[in-house]
Amino acid sequence: MKRDRRHGASIAVRLQHLDEAIDLARGRASDEVVDAADELVDRAGHRLSIAGDHTVVALAGATGSGKSSTFNAVTGTQLARTGVTRPTTSEAMSVSWGTEQPVELLDWLGVSRRSLVPAGESDLADLVLLDLPDHDSTEVSHRLTVDRLVELVDMLVWIVDPQKYADAALHDGYLKPLVDHAEVMVVVLNQVDRFTDEQRRAALADLRRLLDSQGLQRTRVMAMSALTGEGVAELRALLAEVAHAKAAKVQRFSADVTRQAALLAEELGDQPVPRLDRGVVDRLNESMAEAAAVPVVVDGVLKAWRHRGTIATGWPMVSWLKRLKPDPLRKLRLGLSPRELSPTDVSRTSLPKATSVQKARLDASLRGVLDVATAGVPRGWSDQIRSVARGNDKLLADRLDGAVASTDLEMDRGHGWWVLVTILQWVFFLALIVGVVWLALPFVLAFAQVPMDLPVISWQGWPVQTLLAAGGLAGGIVLALLSRVFVEAGARVKARQARKALTDSIAEVTAVEVVGPIQAELDRLVAAREATAKAR
Repeated sequence: MKRDRRHGASIAVRLQHLDEAIDLARGRASDEVVDAADELVDRAGHRLSIAGDHTVVALAGATGSGKSSTFNAVTGTQLARTGVTRPTTSEAMSVSWGTEQPVELLDWLGVSRRSLVPAGESDLADLVLLDLPDHDSTEVSHRLTVDRLVELVDMLVWIVDPQKYADAALHDGYLKPLVDHAEVMVVVLNQVDRFTDEQRRAALADLRRLLDSQGLQRTRVMAMSALTGEGVAELRALLAEVAHAKAAKVQRFSADVTRQAALLAEELGDQPVPRLDRGVVDRLNESMAEAAAVPVVVDGVLKAWRHRGTIATGWPMVSWLKRLKPDPLRKLRLGLSPRELSPTDVSRTSLPKATSVQKARLDASLRGVLDVATAGVPRGWSDQIRSVARGNDKLLADRLDGAVASTDLEMDRGHGWWVLVTILQWVFFLALIVGVVWLALPFVLAFAQVPMDLPVISWQGWPVQTLLAAGGLAGGIVLALLSRVFVEAGARVKARQARKALTDSIAEVTAVEVVGPIQAELDRLVAAREATAKAR
């Protein structure tokens, strides 16, 4: 019992892994394979949840094989009808040994014809034996019943007769498809009383050879005569052994899980899962940045810093003319600090749309990523990867534009020295104005015939008014020229910083919209393969 519980726990874990693989593979692997595996998980889960340690064994066979006679011989009853009229078994019938019927189990099996053989310490206790309709019946409903119950029972005992033990309907329709269940199947050659000893040995050897050639080496072969009772005790002992071991149920589902996991593994492939290397992603980011007009923005940052720096540090007599020209960044609706931004500011920019050449380069880069990501992966996964990578094409342009618009270009930092230069420029400009007015005042007074003697103030032999005018003019020009050098250096630094910040913003969009979804699908494939391997 402890061993059976351990195996039960093990099959439960394998079913969990198979269920996980099903969820991961759905929509990417064949619907037929996934649905079949899903049905198995539901079927096994329900079967394992049913209380009791019953073992369900089905007797199956063709018309005239003696299946019902075997059922009566094993059960010691006359419950199954036998005779020359075919088919004699129209629906499944069950016999249970024990103190009460396993109602829930029989309801799940869909078997309504039920009989109970009272058994306390019987060697067949907890056994449920089914007599199935003939699998070659002309009635479609009979064959459907057989097909349904073959998928549900714990063990199958195939009753064959000397004339049809090699029948293709049995081997191709049932035995070959159930090769993974060889261990929980028995083939009983009935009516051996018709053979001589030599014929019996030849027939059993031929049957053994036939099963082995189909991969059923683990399927047991027995000889029996339901008419004379030969071999019935051996078959009954085998059923008792199976019922006592209580392992058939787990063995059956173990074989089912192995088969379905193997089919699913074929769908998932075994080629190495691709990895998106840095170089491929970087090329995509560069193409994205070019399509999003990042070079235009970087050039705008360079020109805007020059423009603003010239206004702040240039000679006032000339720099005011710069104010008449539009700011390059504000013309693009960019360069605002985070505190200045509003939702409408970041919704759209005035950047030029991507050209056909830029779009072609972007498409080529995206194809390069997809070629790497889909190399060797199953067709379903490849289609899904291409779908998620191109699923947001219509929104991608807006998100790239939004990323550029929301990037902090740091245009409000790094120009504290401009204030000092501005003050000095105005000091020089005021000195120039005072000096010029002072120099012009005597001429104005003389022209106006106003008698007034102006004091003469000199420094180092030079009139102060001349020094003020010349110093103010020269100081302003020299300061403007020096400031231009530093403004230009700052503009280039700002352009480099802007390129990095914008590239990072574009990379975030690429990661979320393209690379992330692709990597998620690749990770999903890895997880599906791991879950399938654990289920097997």
